[in-house]
Amino acid sequence: MNTLNGKVALITGGASGIGRATAILFAQEGAAVAVVDINAEQGQAVVQEIESQGERAIFILCDVTRAEDCRRAVDTSLELLGRLDILFNNAGIIRRADVVELTEAEWDQVMAVNVKSVFLMSKYAVPVMIKAGGGSIINTGSGWGLKGGRNAVSYCASKGAVVNMTRAMAIDYGPQKIRVNCICPGDTDTPMLRNEANQLDQPIYQFLAEAADRPLRRYAQPVEIAQAVLYLASDASSYMTGATLVVDGGGLA
Repeated sequence: MNTLNGKVALITGGASGIGRATAILFAQEGAAVAVVDINAEQGQAVVQEIESQGERAIFILCDVTRAEDCRRAVDTSLELLGRLDILFNNAGIIRRADVVELTEAEWDQVMAVNVKSVFLMSKYAVPVMIKAGGGSIINTGSGWGLKGGRNAVSYCASKGAVVNMTRAMAIDYGPQKIRVNCICPGDTDTPMLRNEANQLDQPIYQFLAEAADRPLRRYAQPVEIAQAVLYLASDASSYMTGATLVVDGGGLA
């Protein structure tokens, strides 16, 4: 459909899961994509897959918790792709533990990857978008950013922060025609989801069965979340900003 024809998108956490699915979908819709991740091998593989379909993509190695890396990611996107229209702040991790079991280092790591990265990437991307006359930022929240979850205190705290950061950024930059929205997925079949079973020392079949316990009786596939991100990135959502879009198979219901 080429709904993103001529656009350039930067996607953090683009090497796997929802980020990978979104990068591929955006490219199919006409965007040039900067795949940003700390995993070079998987990130390069995503770029090669996109290029094999005749679309344009680059990989940028980046630790999203480091200001210099984030600045360089934005600068490299501009240098190699010419502009920046869409920022998908998607990088994230989870540590399954309560406040007693969670270590201080684990707390700091979750907050750095899930929250600080949104601040840093936006810090460098927003001035570029203002200069260009506007843009779209999508932040990855979670259903657990809107309600609590068992043994996931740092993740819940971080995603709650992302939801409210989204609202604050939408207020700040609406006058500059930058829309800022939040996607809140439910359980999605990604490496991160399966890693949760290991963290909880739970059989994977049991964990996935619990993840599917929602009205639609299944967990999501990454492309289903990517389709919602595409909507928020495109002009189809031109009057949406500061919004939280829940895509969770009815889990919160």
